[in-house]
Amino acid sequence: MRIILLSGGSGKRLWPMSNDSRSKQFLRVLRGPDGERVSMVQRVWAQLGKVGLQEHAYICASRAQHDMIDAQVGDVPFIEEPMRRDTFPAIALASTYLRSVGASNDEVVAVIPVDHYVEDVYFERIAQLEAVLRDSDADLALLGVTPTEPTSKFGYIRVIAEDTGHNWRRVQSFVEKPPEETAKALITEGALWNCGVFCFRLGFITGLLESRGLPSDYPEFRDRFSELPKRSFDYEVVEQTHSIVACAYEGTWKDLGTWGSLSEEMDSPFIGMGDAVSCDGTHVVNELGVPVVTMGLQNAIVVTTPDGILVADKQESAHLKDVISNYDERPMYEERKWGSHRVLDLQKLDDGTEVLTKSIELRPGGLISYQKHLRRSEVWTIIDGFGELALDSRIISVSAGDVIRIYPEQWHAIRTANGLKFIEVQRGPVLVEEDIIRRYLTWDEILQHCEMGIR
Repeated sequence: MRIILLSGGSGKRLWPMSNDSRSKQFLRVLRGPDGERVSMVQRVWAQLGKVGLQEHAYICASRAQHDMIDAQVGDVPFIEEPMRRDTFPAIALASTYLRSVGASNDEVVAVIPVDHYVEDVYFERIAQLEAVLRDSDADLALLGVTPTEPTSKFGYIRVIAEDTGHNWRRVQSFVEKPPEETAKALITEGALWNCGVFCFRLGFITGLLESRGLPSDYPEFRDRFSELPKRSFDYEVVEQTHSIVACAYEGTWKDLGTWGSLSEEMDSPFIGMGDAVSCDGTHVVNELGVPVVTMGLQNAIVVTTPDGILVADKQESAHLKDVISNYDERPMYEERKWGSHRVLDLQKLDDGTEVLTKSIELRPGGLISYQKHLRRSEVWTIIDGFGELALDSRIISVSAGDVIRIYPEQWHAIRTANGLKFIEVQRGPVLVEEDIIRRYLTWDEILQHCEMGIR
């Protein structure tokens, strides 16, 4: 069985901690088995390993998330979405990719959202879906959650109540986010919450694409990705398929998509510098280097980051996405494969020149690639640690107190064995991430280039 982990999200519902590059699944606010803080994607990846599903698992996400995934779970098999087009295009893209790397049409694929909070037995149930699909001879096998309450937050899977003698039931129909009274009736008849887990033979999807005049060849499909409709897999495939079965999962299942739901799984009411006095049901997450003090707050969420400050009633925070819909600023904090950076200051001078100041931290073994910028200069001030700097064709040792000036069109790279911190000041007519040309990605390539004295 192959596993596709879908990692989407635009980072709006958990603002200001999440942004376009750090969506909710990357927030390190959960407690890991060793006491360290972990993200949802780290938690799910570890759970896959416990049940033997990690070896054949792939993460499908946008290019903007690739560095974050590398930073948190390592160099895992990655399928890059050219752009965000919802779950149907993403699953179709991943399916054509699997076919291109040797998977047969008869191979079984399970698709799992990466941002759900579940118990380990959830993944044991997913591992059983391959046998369910073959035993039932259905086109699709779904995992449904046994409801704990009537709610309009989720879609429902209606199953036929016949006794098949198996741990699966035939699916009758779907009901999308019904009113509470309808939800009560659905639960009474045995309906399940739809948790977005789909299992199918690879040939089912590639055959469906071909029947719609879409390519099942991966390079061609990728080239035509922008032509696909922005539609969910439920709408485009599941609701149009007649032979479907579903299995029930009875453990914990939560979509931690609001500050209210996420705070329920945080083991500490206060993360960061500061104190909470006479507060009840209140959680504080402080990523700033200054103390935050809360007094007398009830059922509130307080989040302070370089991207913004949120102070809200937990129930009201569920509507946060609508309130901040017009905020489209540069992410002020990002994790990368080599470490992380935080924006300290951004100014636009009277003559139009932009000046951006960042605090950059390279983790041990971190390497920023050999690159140059066309429109901006940079000044690096090393504040802690040791490293090696490649500047044009020279290799220079750097340590705390050193200052390096990098001019436009000048090739440069930096790496560290044990960790390095520096302040970067960018200056130019316009400061955008796209103003970069990369040449070498490994230190061996950079060394070879410098030894040859090539500029």
